[in-house]
Amino acid sequence: MHIAELFYEDKKTKEEIYKNIKPVSFDKEISFGDNLLIFGECRRVLKTLLPVFKGKIDLIYVDPPFSTKNVFKISPCGRANSISRSKQGQVAYSDTLSGGKYLEFIRETLYLLYDLLSDKGSIYLHIDYKVGHYVKIIMDEIFGIENFRGDISRIKCNPKNFKRKGYGNIKDMILFYTKGENFIWNEPYIPYTEEDIRELFPKIDSQGRRYTTIPLHAPGETKKGSTSKPFKGLLPPPGRHWRTDVRILEEWDKQGLIEWSKNGIPRKKIYPEDRPGKRAQDIWEFKDPQYPSYPTEKNLDLLKFIVRTSSASGSYVLDCFCGSGTTLLASSLLGRKWIGIDNSEKAIEVATNRLVGYKYKLIKVCES
Repeated sequence: MHIAELFYEDKKTKEEIYKNIKPVSFDKEISFGDNLLIFGECRRVLKTLLPVFKGKIDLIYVDPPFSTKNVFKISPCGRANSISRSKQGQVAYSDTLSGGKYLEFIRETLYLLYDLLSDKGSIYLHIDYKVGHYVKIIMDEIFGIENFRGDISRIKCNPKNFKRKGYGNIKDMILFYTKGENFIWNEPYIPYTEEDIRELFPKIDSQGRRYTTIPLHAPGETKKGSTSKPFKGLLPPPGRHWRTDVRILEEWDKQGLIEWSKNGIPRKKIYPEDRPGKRAQDIWEFKDPQYPSYPTEKNLDLLKFIVRTSSASGSYVLDCFCGSGTTLLASSLLGRKWIGIDNSEKAIEVATNRLVGYKYKLIKVCES
């Protein structure tokens, strides 16, 4: 299959990228098994991590600059506005790259991240609608379009009543790719709302509990075994078999968990508590914190959701634009190892404050 490719000035080959990006020295020794918070430029730090961590990172979450051409500040009162207009505000980070230079910065970073990702690994790249489609083409180039798993729309805020031509923007996007077919996946579910329960479990039993029913048979015939035997004198329909052993069906019937239709057709009763919830779809509502500690800080529940779904206990999680440290905190809470990188002194300060009580090494680059 021919993959679309972006062309722009000063686009490098992979060989040129690796040649031009120089590794750095750290002020402490790094080793596999440590949580690491690293103050330094992401590409040079990633290149330096390769000898130890190549192919060992199970999950990468990145929330890079969005090419907004803005400088993000924290006001003197400590408020982390998206864009502070205060002249006295402390600069958190500058998002001033644009055009081909921005795209190449993202592309160089993604090549390094690809090599760090394990064969069972996933990457979630958080981006906005203005540049996300260009970034997707770059990710197709590096990770392979066959490893594109989804384009998630994340509702980030309440509707705004801006007086401008066009539709209000309440979402951004998360591009989800994997290294291959055998990636870590812990099926994510969303708890039922009261409305979901009324809609999905429309029946009410004698005790006032809501339920629904499902067939007791499934496609496919079995010639041997209990699932082909009669249950209460009934055989499964032609071409089908009972979902479980007939002895279990008889026990369910004794417990009142089978509903018999007027025509004598049995169906299994299912209650809300029998299900883990709704299967997650590709529209997520995880709104940004109302009072962030750092500009563009993301929702902790969003990161916990991603970490829980696409990593395992003891997996390494990497965020090379870690900002306030939300990914690192989520990983700590869920028993994952982590590496966080940021080139903002303010980001490292905020992340350090949020990670009090957790064990990690604070690493600084010794040379610029």
